[in-house]
Amino acid sequence: MHELWSDLMAHRRQTSHVTIANLFSESEERFNSFSASSSGLLLDFSKTSLDQTALGHLIALAKSQDLPSKIDEMFSGAAINATEQRAVLHTALRADAGTPVVLDGQDIMPAVTETLQRMEGFAGALRSGDFKTANNQVFTDVVNIGIGGSDLGPAMAVQALAPYCNGPRCHFVSNIDGAHVSDILRQLDPETTLVVIASKTFTTIETMTNAKTAVAWLEKALGEAAPLHLAAVSSALDKTAQFGIPPERVFGFADWVGGRYSLWGPVGLPLLIAIGRDNFRAFLSGAQSMDQHFRTADLAENLPVLLGLVGIWHNNICGYPTRAVLPYDQRLARLPAYLQQLDMESNGKRTTLEGTQVKQSTGPIVWGEPGTNGQHAFYQLLHQGTHVVPAEFLIAAQGHEEELAHQHDLLIANCLAQSEALMLGRSLESAREIAAQRGFEGEAQERMAAHLSFPGNRPSVTLAYPKLTPFSLGQIIALYEHRVFTEGVIWGINSFDQWGVELGKELAVSLLPLVQGGEDPNKDGSTLGLLDKLKGPGI
Repeated sequence: MHELWSDLMAHRRQTSHVTIANLFSESEERFNSFSASSSGLLLDFSKTSLDQTALGHLIALAKSQDLPSKIDEMFSGAAINATEQRAVLHTALRADAGTPVVLDGQDIMPAVTETLQRMEGFAGALRSGDFKTANNQVFTDVVNIGIGGSDLGPAMAVQALAPYCNGPRCHFVSNIDGAHVSDILRQLDPETTLVVIASKTFTTIETMTNAKTAVAWLEKALGEAAPLHLAAVSSALDKTAQFGIPPERVFGFADWVGGRYSLWGPVGLPLLIAIGRDNFRAFLSGAQSMDQHFRTADLAENLPVLLGLVGIWHNNICGYPTRAVLPYDQRLARLPAYLQQLDMESNGKRTTLEGTQVKQSTGPIVWGEPGTNGQHAFYQLLHQGTHVVPAEFLIAAQGHEEELAHQHDLLIANCLAQSEALMLGRSLESAREIAAQRGFEGEAQERMAAHLSFPGNRPSVTLAYPKLTPFSLGQIIALYEHRVFTEGVIWGINSFDQWGVELGKELAVSLLPLVQGGEDPNKDGSTLGLLDKLKGPGI
């Protein structure tokens, strides 16, 4: 494998003088050669510096890491999460119920189907008004209390699918900062609000702290009837029972579903409540179609693989340590935050599966905002800054607001213009002409031209889809899940654990007594100094 990395680096050095614009000049078929599609989802990676030789080397690299067999291992239930000795089968949550998925000799699909049907029954009763409040009213609002994977996924998806939300209004509380739960609850009526507590173990400190605050809020209005306004997403039936939540309102999931991959099952309950059974099934179907594509498509035509290989090229070969996710879709405003967790918690690793230190850079820094807002914020850096940031644009052919089609046309124009501008830049000669038109002459013209020029040759990919529907959202999320897996396999790391998250949790628990007045002279000087200022007479 080392030889393949060397070949890629050598090819990059040999072709670094060739611009992306040059590549288009050399081939009229570049767009067709460097794009791929699946069930209406189009990935265009032609505006990158990849050529056929580089792509061939990258595909060889993926094969050298046995990516095809690793894909099969994941879908077949092998314990590929080696450090936790677990299978990785979130894909089973959206699989065809009639196709067995065998784990440890047992088909898990009947249990998956039974849980989904229970969720659909509960959500349907809530939406229809058959399941009523303690005071025999209809529930108008649902508050989901979770954090990380129990919050980012459903919060992102409910916003993304707003045109399909025709059930109770959904709200999300995650931050342990009391301002979050306070700001959400103060706008709601406890007599018509259902609280869903989402924590697999029912021990997550942020979630359980917020849950206790919400329960107290319900009890103040409803007294002993407060548990009638509670449901849970958890596998800890003993702990949910202590909250008075009956088993029929508790929806659990197995340890082969990681938190950041859990939207497809019980963690997606708020989304199911918001959009209803048929739309939720379409959402699962979109993800399932991407699963099938990932499993069966040739690597050279496989969207998650190609997107992963583009990521490897930019991160490891070109040396670009970040990627910007730029959805030109306001309803995908939370997608960059969702992908931050999916990507950075999965692939932010420095140790291989063999326990040795990685030899390449792993997970890049993922960030972004919706367009066109970002254009008036950080795009200056993308175009003229000293850092090259690969951009990932997302755009729909159609919006939902037919009466505002002219605005969607402008949105598309902006999206395509930004990727074009990143690639082409503006030459110094063109900048001189603009400066001259503005009245600058001589040395002043040269200075102004320097400000007006920018280098171009900055890479981007574009993900296009017909419309942001439940099906297409399912495709997009599954695409990025499998992209993360592809990159992790090539780096030889475990994309499904998150030990780096645990240390801060442990230290927070040990620090709480100090915040509340205790002492520990063994703490570092900075921590002791900050405690004294924050809890002492004042800053």
